[in-house]
Amino acid sequence: MGTLRTGALTRRRVGTRAADLEYAVIDVETTGLDPDEGARLVEIAVVRVRGDGKLVEEFSTLVDPRAPVSGQEFHGIGEGDVIGAPRVAQIVPRIARLLSGAVVVGHNLDFEERFLAAELVPAGLPRGQSGLCTLRALRSQLDLPRYSLPRATHLLNGSWPTGQHTALGDARACAKLLVEMIGNARGELRYTGPAPRFLQGEVPEGEPVRWKPRSTSSPSGLDPLSAWIAPWRPVELDPALCGGAFGSSERAAAEKAARRDSRLRERLAAAAVVTGGIAATAAGGLLLRMAGVRGRAS
Repeated sequence: MGTLRTGALTRRRVGTRAADLEYAVIDVETTGLDPDEGARLVEIAVVRVRGDGKLVEEFSTLVDPRAPVSGQEFHGIGEGDVIGAPRVAQIVPRIARLLSGAVVVGHNLDFEERFLAAELVPAGLPRGQSGLCTLRALRSQLDLPRYSLPRATHLLNGSWPTGQHTALGDARACAKLLVEMIGNARGELRYTGPAPRFLQGEVPEGEPVRWKPRSTSSPSGLDPLSAWIAPWRPVELDPALCGGAFGSSERAAAEKAARRDSRLRERLAAAAVVTGGIAATAAGGLLLRMAGVRGRAS
Protein backbone atom coordinates (compact mmCIF):
# COMPACT_ATOMS: atom_id res chain seq x y z
CA MET A 1 0.00 0.00 0.00
CA GLY A 2 1.30 3.47 -0.89
CA THR A 3 1.76 6.26 1.60
CA LEU A 4 -1.33 7.98 0.13
CA ARG A 5 -4.22 6.60 -1.92
CA THR A 6 -4.84 9.39 -4.39
CA GLY A 7 -8.29 10.47 -5.55
CA ALA A 8 -9.46 13.21 -7.92
CA LEU A 9 -12.00 15.98 -8.44
CA THR A 10 -14.65 15.58 -11.11
CA ARG A 11 -17.79 17.31 -12.40
CA ARG A 12 -19.42 13.95 -13.07
CA ARG A 13 -22.17 12.69 -10.80
CA VAL A 14 -20.01 10.21 -8.92
CA GLY A 15 -18.24 10.18 -5.57
CA THR A 16 -18.73 12.58 -2.66
CA ARG A 17 -19.55 16.29 -2.80
CA ALA A 18 -16.17 18.01 -2.44
CA ALA A 19 -17.72 20.77 -0.32
CA ASP A 20 -18.76 18.20 2.31
CA LEU A 21 -15.25 16.93 3.08
CA GLU A 22 -12.39 18.19 5.22
CA TYR A 23 -8.90 18.59 3.79
CA ALA A 24 -5.46 18.58 5.38
CA VAL A 25 -3.38 20.74 3.06
CA ILE A 26 0.30 19.97 3.56
CA ASP A 27 3.48 21.71 2.45
CA VAL A 28 7.12 21.03 3.26
CA GLU A 29 10.41 22.86 2.86
CA THR A 30 13.41 20.62 2.38
CA THR A 31 17.19 20.62 2.00
CA GLY A 32 16.88 19.21 -1.55
CA LEU A 33 14.53 17.62 -4.03
CA ASP A 34 15.07 13.92 -3.49
CA PRO A 35 15.09 12.11 -0.12
CA ASP A 36 16.85 9.18 -1.80
CA GLU A 37 19.80 11.53 -2.36
CA GLY A 38 19.86 12.72 1.25
CA ALA A 39 17.35 15.61 1.18
CA ARG A 40 15.57 16.13 4.51
CA LEU A 41 12.65 18.07 5.94
CA VAL A 42 13.40 21.43 7.51
CA GLU A 43 9.83 22.76 7.79
CA ILE A 44 6.31 21.35 7.62
CA ALA A 45 2.86 22.92 7.74
CA VAL A 46 -0.70 21.58 7.66
CA VAL A 47 -3.79 23.72 7.08
CA ARG A 48 -6.97 21.83 7.99
CA VAL A 49 -9.91 23.32 6.09
CA ARG A 50 -13.48 22.40 5.18
CA GLY A 51 -14.62 22.26 1.59
CA ASP A 52 -16.80 25.32 2.18
CA GLY A 53 -13.72 27.39 3.12
CA LYS A 54 -13.99 27.26 6.93
CA LEU A 55 -10.54 27.07 8.53
CA VAL A 56 -10.40 24.31 11.14
CA GLU A 57 -6.77 24.43 12.31
CA GLU A 58 -3.30 25.51 11.25
CA PHE A 59 0.05 24.09 12.32
CA SER A 60 3.64 24.70 11.29
CA THR A 61 7.07 24.11 12.71
CA LEU A 62 10.68 24.06 11.67
CA VAL A 63 12.22 20.60 11.83
CA ASP A 64 15.73 19.62 12.85
CA PRO A 65 16.95 17.58 9.86
CA ARG A 66 19.91 16.13 11.77
CA ALA A 67 21.95 17.01 8.68
CA PRO A 68 23.44 20.11 7.04
CA VAL A 69 20.82 22.63 5.94
CA SER A 70 21.11 23.44 2.25
CA GLY A 71 18.72 25.17 -0.12
CA GLN A 72 18.71 28.47 1.79
CA GLU A 73 18.38 30.34 -1.52
CA PHE A 74 14.89 28.82 -1.87
CA HIS A 75 13.46 28.55 1.65
CA GLY A 76 15.60 31.02 3.61
CA ILE A 77 16.16 28.62 6.53
CA GLY A 78 19.66 28.57 7.98
CA GLU A 79 21.58 26.25 10.28
CA GLY A 80 20.82 28.43 13.30
CA ASP A 81 17.08 28.46 12.62
CA VAL A 82 16.64 24.74 13.25
CA ILE A 83 18.51 24.70 16.57
CA GLY A 84 15.98 23.57 19.17
CA ALA A 85 13.43 22.54 16.55
CA PRO A 86 11.73 19.14 16.97
CA ARG A 87 12.99 16.07 15.17
CA VAL A 88 10.83 14.17 12.68
CA ALA A 89 9.79 11.47 15.17
CA GLN A 90 8.49 14.15 17.53
CA ILE A 91 6.14 15.72 14.98
CA VAL A 92 4.47 12.48 13.83
CA PRO A 93 1.69 12.36 16.51
CA ARG A 94 0.63 15.94 15.73
CA ILE A 95 0.72 15.38 11.96
CA ALA A 96 -1.30 12.16 12.32
CA ARG A 97 -3.99 14.00 14.28
CA LEU A 98 -4.19 16.75 11.67
CA LEU A 99 -4.46 14.23 8.81
CA SER A 100 -7.00 12.00 10.56
CA GLY A 101 -10.38 11.98 8.83
CA ALA A 102 -9.25 14.34 6.06
CA VAL A 103 -8.19 14.16 2.44
CA VAL A 104 -4.47 15.01 2.32
CA VAL A 105 -3.85 17.75 -0.26
CA GLY A 106 -0.75 19.23 -1.83
CA HIS A 107 0.15 21.20 -4.95
CA ASN A 108 2.25 18.55 -6.68
CA LEU A 109 1.42 16.08 -3.94
CA ASP A 110 3.94 13.61 -5.35
CA PHE A 111 6.71 15.76 -3.86
CA GLU A 112 5.23 15.86 -0.34
CA GLU A 113 4.43 12.16 -0.50
CA ARG A 114 8.07 11.27 -1.18
CA PHE A 115 9.13 12.97 2.05
CA LEU A 116 6.23 11.52 4.04
CA ALA A 117 7.30 8.07 2.84
CA ALA A 118 11.00 8.64 3.48
CA GLU A 119 10.78 10.29 6.92
CA LEU A 120 7.36 10.34 8.61
CA VAL A 121 6.19 6.81 7.76
CA PRO A 122 9.37 5.18 9.17
CA ALA A 123 8.80 7.31 12.29
CA GLY A 124 5.28 5.94 12.76
CA LEU A 125 2.86 7.82 10.46
CA PRO A 126 0.29 5.30 9.13
CA ARG A 127 0.08 4.65 5.41
CA GLY A 128 -3.05 4.64 3.28
CA GLN A 129 -4.65 8.04 3.89
CA SER A 130 -6.62 9.48 0.95
CA GLY A 131 -4.95 12.19 -1.11
CA LEU A 132 -5.65 14.87 -3.70
CA CYS A 133 -3.20 16.81 -5.88
CA THR A 134 -4.40 20.33 -6.69
CA LEU A 135 -1.85 20.60 -9.50
CA ARG A 136 -3.37 17.61 -11.30
CA ALA A 137 -6.88 18.83 -10.46
CA LEU A 138 -6.24 22.27 -11.98
CA ARG A 139 -4.73 20.78 -15.11
CA SER A 140 -7.67 18.40 -15.40
CA GLN A 141 -10.37 21.05 -15.02
CA LEU A 142 -8.97 24.36 -16.31
CA ASP A 143 -7.05 25.42 -19.40
CA LEU A 144 -4.30 27.72 -18.09
CA PRO A 145 -0.92 28.67 -19.58
CA ARG A 146 0.86 27.96 -16.25
CA TYR A 147 -0.11 25.88 -13.23
CA SER A 148 2.45 26.64 -10.51
CA LEU A 149 0.81 27.65 -7.23
CA PRO A 150 1.67 31.39 -7.40
CA ARG A 151 1.02 31.78 -11.12
CA ALA A 152 -2.27 29.86 -11.06
CA THR A 153 -3.43 31.89 -8.07
CA HIS A 154 -2.64 35.14 -9.85
CA LEU A 155 -4.28 34.02 -13.09
CA LEU A 156 -7.45 32.90 -11.31
CA ASN A 157 -8.09 35.53 -8.64
CA GLY A 158 -5.72 38.37 -9.56
CA SER A 159 -3.51 38.26 -6.45
CA TRP A 160 -0.13 36.76 -5.64
CA PRO A 161 0.11 34.48 -2.59
CA THR A 162 1.93 35.84 0.45
CA GLY A 163 4.54 33.89 2.38
CA GLN A 164 5.88 32.04 -0.65
CA HIS A 165 8.53 29.41 0.12
CA THR A 166 7.42 29.13 3.73
CA ALA A 167 5.55 25.92 4.48
CA LEU A 168 2.60 27.68 6.11
CA GLY A 169 2.36 30.38 3.43
CA ASP A 170 2.30 27.82 0.62
CA ALA A 171 -0.14 25.56 2.49
CA ARG A 172 -2.51 28.50 3.01
CA ALA A 173 -2.27 29.43 -0.69
CA CYS A 174 -3.00 25.85 -1.70
CA ALA A 175 -5.95 25.61 0.71
CA LYS A 176 -7.42 28.86 -0.65
CA LEU A 177 -6.96 27.65 -4.23
CA LEU A 178 -8.72 24.37 -3.40
CA VAL A 179 -11.79 25.90 -1.76
CA GLU A 180 -12.05 28.56 -4.48
CA MET A 181 -11.94 25.81 -7.06
CA ILE A 182 -14.77 23.98 -5.30
CA GLY A 183 -16.82 27.16 -4.96
CA ASN A 184 -16.27 28.43 -8.52
CA ALA A 185 -16.69 25.18 -10.42
CA ARG A 186 -19.01 24.92 -13.39
CA GLY A 187 -21.34 22.41 -11.84
CA GLU A 188 -20.73 20.62 -8.58
CA LEU A 189 -17.24 19.26 -7.96
CA ARG A 190 -17.11 15.82 -6.40
CA TYR A 191 -14.26 13.84 -4.87
CA THR A 192 -13.67 10.35 -6.23
CA GLY A 193 -11.27 8.20 -4.30
CA PRO A 194 -10.80 6.33 -1.06
CA ALA A 195 -12.65 7.72 1.94
CA PRO A 196 -10.46 9.48 4.53
CA ARG A 197 -9.14 7.28 7.33
CA PHE A 198 -9.47 8.18 10.99
CA LEU A 199 -6.08 7.69 12.64
CA GLN A 200 -6.93 8.31 16.29
CA GLY A 201 -5.25 5.72 18.43
CA GLU A 202 -2.92 4.51 15.69
CA VAL A 203 -0.14 6.89 16.77
CA PRO A 204 0.31 7.34 20.53
CA GLU A 205 0.87 10.86 21.81
CA GLY A 206 4.50 11.47 22.69
CA GLU A 207 6.10 13.73 25.23
CA PRO A 208 5.23 17.45 25.06
CA VAL A 209 7.15 19.10 22.25
CA ARG A 210 8.29 22.67 21.90
CA TRP A 211 7.29 23.68 18.40
CA LYS A 212 9.30 26.22 16.46
CA PRO A 213 7.03 27.92 13.91
CA ARG A 214 8.53 30.33 11.42
CA SER A 215 5.13 31.86 10.57
CA THR A 216 2.26 32.87 12.83
CA SER A 217 -1.15 31.29 12.46
CA SER A 218 -4.03 33.42 11.23
CA PRO A 219 -6.81 33.83 13.83
CA SER A 220 -9.22 35.10 11.16
CA GLY A 221 -8.95 32.10 8.84
CA LEU A 222 -8.17 32.13 5.15
CA ASP A 223 -8.19 35.34 3.14
CA PRO A 224 -11.58 36.17 1.58
CA LEU A 225 -12.41 33.83 -1.26
CA SER A 226 -12.49 35.23 -4.80
CA ALA A 227 -14.76 34.66 -7.76
CA TRP A 228 -12.95 33.28 -10.79
CA ILE A 229 -13.35 34.15 -14.42
CA ALA A 230 -11.72 30.93 -15.47
CA PRO A 231 -11.47 28.90 -18.70
CA TRP A 232 -13.01 25.66 -17.45
CA ARG A 233 -12.46 22.77 -19.80
CA PRO A 234 -15.60 21.58 -21.63
CA VAL A 235 -14.31 18.02 -21.16
CA GLU A 236 -12.20 17.31 -18.08
CA LEU A 237 -8.89 15.50 -18.48
CA ASP A 238 -7.82 12.33 -16.74
CA PRO A 239 -5.76 13.50 -13.71
CA ALA A 240 -3.52 10.47 -14.14
CA LEU A 241 -2.32 12.07 -17.39
CA CYS A 242 -1.79 15.50 -15.80
CA GLY A 243 1.39 14.94 -13.79
CA GLY A 244 5.02 15.69 -14.51
CA ALA A 245 6.11 18.69 -16.56
CA PHE A 246 2.84 18.68 -18.56
CA GLY A 247 4.43 20.19 -21.63
CA SER A 248 2.68 20.76 -24.94
CA SER A 249 2.92 17.12 -26.03
CA GLU A 250 1.63 15.76 -22.69
CA ARG A 251 -1.18 18.33 -22.67
CA ALA A 252 -2.19 17.44 -26.24
CA ALA A 253 -2.17 13.71 -25.44
CA ALA A 254 -4.37 14.23 -22.37
CA GLU A 255 -6.82 16.39 -24.35
CA LYS A 256 -7.00 13.82 -27.15
CA ALA A 257 -7.69 11.04 -24.64
CA ALA A 258 -10.43 13.16 -23.00
CA ARG A 259 -12.18 13.74 -26.34
CA ARG A 260 -11.98 10.03 -27.15
CA ASP A 261 -13.39 9.06 -23.74
CA SER A 262 -16.15 11.66 -24.05
CA ARG A 263 -17.25 10.24 -27.42
CA LEU A 264 -17.21 6.73 -25.95
CA ARG A 265 -19.39 7.81 -23.02
CA GLU A 266 -21.81 9.50 -25.41
CA ARG A 267 -22.10 6.31 -27.50
CA LEU A 268 -22.62 4.19 -24.39
CA ALA A 269 -25.28 6.58 -23.11
CA ALA A 270 -27.06 6.52 -26.47
CA ALA A 271 -26.89 2.72 -26.54
CA ALA A 272 -28.34 2.58 -23.03
CA VAL A 273 -31.25 4.79 -24.11
CA VAL A 274 -31.95 2.56 -27.13
CA THR A 275 -31.63 -0.61 -25.05
CA GLY A 276 -33.89 0.84 -22.40
CA GLY A 277 -36.46 1.80 -25.03
CA ILE A 278 -36.43 -1.68 -26.55
CA ALA A 279 -36.79 -3.25 -23.12
CA ALA A 280 -39.65 -0.91 -22.24
CA THR A 281 -41.42 -1.69 -25.53
CA ALA A 282 -41.01 -5.43 -25.00
CA ALA A 283 -42.25 -5.17 -21.44
CA GLY A 284 -45.24 -3.10 -22.58
CA GLY A 285 -46.11 -5.67 -25.24
CA LEU A 286 -45.89 -8.47 -22.71
CA LEU A 287 -48.21 -6.64 -20.33
CA LEU A 288 -50.71 -6.06 -23.12
CA ARG A 289 -50.65 -9.74 -24.10
CA MET A 290 -51.10 -10.79 -20.49
CA ALA A 291 -54.00 -8.39 -20.14
CA GLY A 292 -55.57 -9.86 -23.28
CA VAL A 293 -55.21 -13.40 -21.95
CA ARG A 294 -56.82 -12.42 -18.65
CA GLY A 295 -59.60 -10.65 -20.55
CA ARG A 296 -60.43 -13.76 -22.61
CA ALA A 297 -60.25 -15.95 -19.52
CA SER A 298 -62.80 -13.80 -17.75
